[in-house]
Amino acid sequence: MFFGFSSFAALRACIARDWRPQIGDPEITGWLTVLSYLICFVLAVMVLRRRPAGAARGLWLTTAGLMAFLGLNKQLDLQTALTAAGRCMARAQGWYDDRHLVQLAFIAGLVLGVAIALAWATNTLRGRMRRNGLALAGLALLCGFVLVRAVGFHHVDRLLSLDFAKLGLNFWFENAGLVLIAINALMLLRRGR
Repeated sequence: MFFGFSSFAALRACIARDWRPQIGDPEITGWLTVLSYLICFVLAVMVLRRRPAGAARGLWLTTAGLMAFLGLNKQLDLQTALTAAGRCMARAQGWYDDRHLVQLAFIAGLVLGVAIALAWATNTLRGRMRRNGLALAGLALLCGFVLVRAVGFHHVDRLLSLDFAKLGLNFWFENAGLVLIAINALMLLRRGR
């Protein structure tokens, strides 16, 4: 048995009913956001390679990994695959009617994990916060965006779907964090070693 299914192929077939690997956000704003993730990834790698004075290696390594993953996720919509997998397993294992408890535990774990990671990063960056603080603020903003999207409160989703300057607040919220990360990386790279 594989998570309540006779095989991995059976689980994959169940997931395929709700998710397919395709472009998740084909609009120009989606592609601009993916480009922003790619730029931040490249800048983080440049910071890691050049090692400018005051750069926190762990923060920039984490940033590079997150930028690569979130950029990929932006277009592949992997969270929908995760949701579909959870739904399939809940039905197969017989706890679908109690799934709200699992969802609540998942969200609480996600919030706790982000809070611990940000507290740890803040503590670790003592003495180097001035040179890395914008990137940490950008990561915090991105984590906030991810948490809001993961929780999926309908009134918050409605707020994020509102427009500002003909672009959704969703776009502004996500890209604001990316801009902070990019600015911090450029400041560090300009200073050099």
